[in-house]
Amino acid sequence: MVLQGTVHRFGQLHHRRRTRFGRSAGNRARERTEEVTDEEMTPRDDAEAVALFRAQIVGELVARDLDRGELRAALREKSQQRFRPPNSLVTRTYSVPTLERWYYALRVGGIDALRPTPRSDRGAARALTDELRTLLLDIRRDHPSMSAALILDTLERLGRVERGAVSSNTVRRLFRRHGVSRVSKKHTAPGKERRRWEAPRPGVLWHADVCHGPKLTVGDTTLPLRIHGLLDDHSRYVVALVACHTEQEVDMLAVWTDAVRRWGTPTTLYLDNGSTYRGDVLRIACERLDVRLVHAQPYDPQARGKMERFWRTLRERCLDHLPATATLHDVQMRLYAFLDEWYHQTPHASLVGQTPGQRWATRELPAVDEERLRDSLVVRTTRRVSNDGVISVGGRLWEVSAGFLAGTKVVVERSLATPDEAPWISHDNNRLPLTPVRVLDNARRRRAEPPKKGAAVDLIPFDPMQPLVDAAVGRKPTSGGES
Repeated sequence: MVLQGTVHRFGQLHHRRRTRFGRSAGNRARERTEEVTDEEMTPRDDAEAVALFRAQIVGELVARDLDRGELRAALREKSQQRFRPPNSLVTRTYSVPTLERWYYALRVGGIDALRPTPRSDRGAARALTDELRTLLLDIRRDHPSMSAALILDTLERLGRVERGAVSSNTVRRLFRRHGVSRVSKKHTAPGKERRRWEAPRPGVLWHADVCHGPKLTVGDTTLPLRIHGLLDDHSRYVVALVACHTEQEVDMLAVWTDAVRRWGTPTTLYLDNGSTYRGDVLRIACERLDVRLVHAQPYDPQARGKMERFWRTLRERCLDHLPATATLHDVQMRLYAFLDEWYHQTPHASLVGQTPGQRWATRELPAVDEERLRDSLVVRTTRRVSNDGVISVGGRLWEVSAGFLAGTKVVVERSLATPDEAPWISHDNNRLPLTPVRVLDNARRRRAEPPKKGAAVDLIPFDPMQPLVDAAVGRKPTSGGES
């Protein structure tokens, strides 16, 4: 009787979890094995690329709760770091006033406030002559440590350049374009001072990481076990914990999308420097959702202490006790039971006796609009439409309804937030839907009838030789090309 009650209760838990999350863990794992191969998440234009770059620099400061005077010190520290702008081969630094302007623009207006405005003199002739360009480049190559301002000032004093005719920014752009960056002395960072810290409320900061579990035996082979998790910093509540066989960006995106749909968007997402979290898809998607993406410093595992402590607890109480015949579905059910029946209900030492569930109950996360979530995870790729109007996307054949696109290259888009949705073609700011190819239906489809014989084709008479004939015979031209 005790065994039957336990089995019945485990079945209820399994049914509740399947209803709660929509699909079983096994089905989700099979759906996530499709990798994002030649598709990529790219900025819509150069202005968005610059805005994303600026947000990546100051986004960490916007996510922090800085006291009086701390902002200036943080901006001064940022001004000493070097960053690589979009479409540039070299790195550069930014002044404190520039970083401060970006900081307040992102804080008040979001990512759109960081988009640069077009230059007023765009397309105008540049002040540098070919001779002067060659001279500047030769000086930089012979004296790589000299700044652009010093080089320009010296040439002005020597009379080679008229004072005020060329700006130092023009010279810097010339150096960047030709890849002759300035060589500066390396500076050694001071020793780190570590203090215990915590986010002010639930939803401000989420940790994301992957735990490597024991290998699972599937038939005659063994497969790796990877646990993808999202942990709230303030409450230590686990907002997502999914078992997979792979550790790819597409897996992380699926876990992130499910968590955002269920709980809302956090303010900051804190990650390590693994390849799973360094892709452009996750970075651009977070920026479009106004979520600050922060990566820990390389070779600094202490900075990820909270997530590492949770993995240690998970191994000791769950992963180290997996049976030899456990499947991916069995592991997922054990993760659900571990969270709901023990971890979220157990007082946490760092929470002064409170449980993660109690702290998480005080959350106030902004809900995310489904349309905005879908748009934030749109990836695009280039394909050529075959002569019979067929295109291959994601290993499937799709039919193009617009016949005029046959034989041309098109931009195909799809959203990773809705993998079951059909892709579409982006053409002249319009979405042209794609439908699966059904060869049997096409065999029975009625074709459009050709035009009848003798039907008028030219609605407007046009004869390019008629004006020449009229001029040759001295005849006055007639309207409509008629003689």
